[in-house]
Amino acid sequence: MIVSNLSLSGCAGVSSALCAAAGEGHLSGGSHRNTLSPTGHLVVAVCLGFIGTLGLMNNLLVLVLFCRYKMLRSPINLLLINISISDLLVCVLGTPFSFAASTQGRWLIGEGGCVWYGFANSLFGIVSLISLAVLSYERYSTMVAPTEADSSNYHKISLGITLSWVYSLIWTAPPLFGWSHYGPEGPGTTCSVDWTARTANSISYIICLFVFCLIVPFLVIVFCYGKLLCAIRQFYRCFKALLRCEAPRPSSSLKSSSKVPTKAMRGAAVTGPRRTNNFLFVVASLGRPVATIPQLGPSVEPTIDVTGGPSSDNNKPVIVSLVA
Repeated sequence: MIVSNLSLSGCAGVSSALCAAAGEGHLSGGSHRNTLSPTGHLVVAVCLGFIGTLGLMNNLLVLVLFCRYKMLRSPINLLLINISISDLLVCVLGTPFSFAASTQGRWLIGEGGCVWYGFANSLFGIVSLISLAVLSYERYSTMVAPTEADSSNYHKISLGITLSWVYSLIWTAPPLFGWSHYGPEGPGTTCSVDWTARTANSISYIICLFVFCLIVPFLVIVFCYGKLLCAIRQFYRCFKALLRCEAPRPSSSLKSSSKVPTKAMRGAAVTGPRRTNNFLFVVASLGRPVATIPQLGPSVEPTIDVTGGPSSDNNKPVIVSLVA
């Protein structure tokens, strides 16, 4: 009891939520806030430092490339930039606080900092997840109805980016106004929504957050990419062949499209040039053979005119075209 009283009296300058948790921990003989050993806190700090530094460098590099090269400023890349910005904000405004707390084994910036940390990390994390869902829908809609990049595409992408921020703000602001709350979690070196509370207020918020900020975006991503897989079936066949460890069999459409029928034309009129790629024109003569057949250069498009029957002049052979 003496230890408990001393511990609680030393909490006068700290937040009430943190002090209450400390008091409950002493009274119960331990605290879940201090489950990690000093070595454990050091390992967490090293991991957070590595993740934060790598995330900062990578996302900053993406933004620099996007600003430097205009060719990267496409509608689809705007979504990727939105994800990079949200991740960069986590690395700048969130990770340093948890890193510092892990090095000391306790939260360092008080209750207000804890609320800020929980809100900011939740906001930026949900923005990234919603942006991934918007990205998957954009890829699906492009595959179903392909269109060229124009101003309308930029408008739609901008609308999707705005939606990701507004949607995230709608679901991360309620704990600031009394629907659940942000507080310490785990070993006490990070803050988030109070997942362990058993009140109806907290449970209802956690359920809604789980459904609308995790399940719904996840189902959108699965649906859109599932439809994309169905849309590119010459891929589905290869996937089945991979599972069966055999060579993929070509489809009937591929066989039929690769065959070119051979036609013989005689006494028919060809009104214009025939544009083809990699086709062989075989010219044969009926009647007296000709000495030579002129060769067509690669840049010459043949125009064949066989309008009319054989001429009265027997020296002129009838020319027909065989297309193979």
